[in-house]
Amino acid sequence: MRGIVMGIGPVRLNHAVLFVADLARAERFYTEVFGMVVAAREPQANAVFLRLPRSGNHHDLGLFGVGPAAPPKQRGGIGLYHLAWQVDTIDELEQARRTLAEAGAYSGESSHGATKSVYGADPDGNEFEIMWMLPRSDWGSYENAAPVDRLDLAAEVSKWSGVRTAGSL
Repeated sequence: MRGIVMGIGPVRLNHAVLFVADLARAERFYTEVFGMVVAAREPQANAVFLRLPRSGNHHDLGLFGVGPAAPPKQRGGIGLYHLAWQVDTIDELEQARRTLAEAGAYSGESSHGATKSVYGADPDGNEFEIMWMLPRSDWGSYENAAPVDRLDLAAEVSKWSGVRTAGSL
């Protein structure tokens, strides 16, 4: 590869695409747990494209069904570790934890200083993070740090309830 003079310069990740064993099961999970809506279907590719209700994207997540014979995702293997979905308020993060627990998809939580996170996995084992970010003015020493600490979500809700940080939705 020749020397790169200038980087590409994207502004944000627009969407993610996942291979799933059972397309209908995966669609049900993301529409019921995340509240996504179907933006488009592509039967010839055995695919569905989903959009978050407050998104300005055509689609936020593409799902391609590859069938039950596909090998399962292996944690720690090469490839995608997880997707991170941002919520606007800490209150929404608290609700996300409840929703994931009710769906049997909750797998943990942590504080990364500037961000507070809960984790889960879809029926195919694709891991994801639901996160809330502190207001930029409150990042302090976390500006250049990303610790993995215990999350005291009740204390964070008490401190930050109602504070919106996702910007324009």
